Amino acid sequence: MSGYRLLADGASRSFPESHALLTQATDTGAGVIILGANAGQAFRSLQKPEQFSFVAIELGTECLGVHTGEQGGSEGSNVVGFARFRLGEAPPSNLVELVRQPGTKTEARQGVRQAFEAAGLKVAECGDFPGRIVDRLVRPYYNAALRRLDEKLASAADLDTTLRLGLGYPEGPIALLERTGLAQHFDITQRLYEALGDAAYAPARRARVAKERTLKQGSA
Repeated sequence: MSGYRLLADGASRSFPESHALLTQATDTGAGVIILGANAGQAFRSLQKPEQFSFVAIELGTECLGVHTGEQGGSEGSNVVGFARFRLGEAPPSNLVELVRQPGTKTEARQGVRQAFEAAGLKVAECGDFPGRIVDRLVRPYYNAALRRLDEKLASAADLDTTLRLGLGYPEGPIALLERTGLAQHFDITQRLYEALGDAAYAPARRARVAKERTLKQGSA
């Protein structure tokens, strides 16, 4: 028996719409991919997860160990985590970050990778740390751009133009965040700041204002 089956609990940020990964699933697959905001809860209710070739849990910014537990540095089994990178409300990217623990079984990692790649996705593996690879790298950069705007180093247009032309980026950070959602940038950076304690992740003022505005509009 090969392939994989799907379990879903809550809305999925990684796969909010139809995708080959979803349509290629079967009811009798050897592996299990768990989707949704409550994927960790669904995993905890899964009967005998060790019977599957792999179990893949959709993650937010949290560590996989929140759901599997940790055992003195030797943690790991047939369970992996994953998150498809998505900036704000923009469509998800083609990148899936696969989260492994120190003792994660090689065959489980390979099985999940093959499932994602067969669906046309690119896979990068990372250790079990808060926030994954992309967010850990780019969120401080976005915060810095927002802070330089507050300091009036340059206008938003000039900051974006400089970074686009100077570094070859397709879109400047200010325009990118305003298009995809400053409030969501606040959510991610706040969680990373709380988890890591690094000031580089502390939400920039403009992101905090956007979040507070969203909350007030929602309660109006």
